[in-house]
Amino acid sequence: MSIPSFFKQYRPKEFNLIPRYYDPDKERREERVRRIKLELGIKDEGDEYVPSIQKGSMTNFFRQKTKRVHRYTAIRLVVIILVLILISYVFFYL
Repeated sequence: MSIPSFFKQYRPKEFNLIPRYYDPDKERREERVRRIKLELGIKDEGDEYVPSIQKGSMTNFFRQKTKRVHRYTAIRLVVIILVLILISYVFFYL
């Protein structure tokens, strides 16, 4: 767990694109195999897309983020109040 910063600015997450090797021969070969399978009526079992995102997952993500922001705000407020009390104590009693 990290120590929260008092004046932290939240930034959007960065996008890191890792370039990959492009093989035009492989692309042509895969396209040809796909067309041949389509002509013969062969259906692959593993080609169907199954989404990993489920209903309600984004709602839970935003709720967790909101809770985290409220917690950091509360901690920051308590620390500022303690610093002000310390400053007033030093100013009036010393």
